[in-house]
Amino acid sequence: MAYLFEISSLSVSYNGSAVLEDVDFKVNEHDFVGVIGPNGGGKTTLLKVILGLVKPFKGGISFNSSLVSSKSIGYLPQLQTGDLSYPVTVKDVLLSGLMIRKSFVPAMSSADRNRASEVIEELGLSEMALSPLNELSGGQLQRVFLGRAIIGDPKLLLLDEPGNFVDANFENDFYGKLRELNDRMAILMVSHDIGTISSYVKSFACVNKTLHYHPSSEITNEQLLAYGCPIQLITHGDVPHTVLKYHQ
Repeated sequence: MAYLFEISSLSVSYNGSAVLEDVDFKVNEHDFVGVIGPNGGGKTTLLKVILGLVKPFKGGISFNSSLVSSKSIGYLPQLQTGDLSYPVTVKDVLLSGLMIRKSFVPAMSSADRNRASEVIEELGLSEMALSPLNELSGGQLQRVFLGRAIIGDPKLLLLDEPGNFVDANFENDFYGKLRELNDRMAILMVSHDIGTISSYVKSFACVNKTLHYHPSSEITNEQLLAYGCPIQLITHGDVPHTVLKYHQ
């Protein structure tokens, strides 16, 4: 299986304070990696390094020829509850995801609009395609922004806490859709909800300044501690929970 990118001996710091240290990490086609770790451990920074938004002071990242720029990467950042009153529709938001592939901002072509219609249908957004964002629930918004991330049919999809603002009724549908997308793209998903995502991911990357790769979706409390990830996985009956343990 071909690799998409490889990180070697990478270190990142902000204002002289180390955030990531000597990270080695490789992602192949069709991988589905859950990126876990404590707040401030460097998970979002890792995604920004892959996107080229943060430059390391040591080491680097190399991309496969099929993934030579961010135009081949879809990105769903953490959903922020901000001003959604701007008069833009669901379809407009999806179409904006195609602009990154263009060197200028032309009028949308018929092919672009057809692609937007395909994604709208795929994500079950048909009934709200012309609705403004301020009429949508948090879960519906996540579906819209997921659509914007995948409309260019990327090779790699990066997700930062996509479970935020997703209600329980929509959660299974959302993660199930990610599993389907994994058939045609690799996925890296930052999440604190290990219990839920372990049913969908294929492996874990534990990030707490350093990175430890766990090549399985089955992970134990003992392994988390050994990897330096101060997270405890607790399951009560059929409902999994995660809590953070005390750490310095």
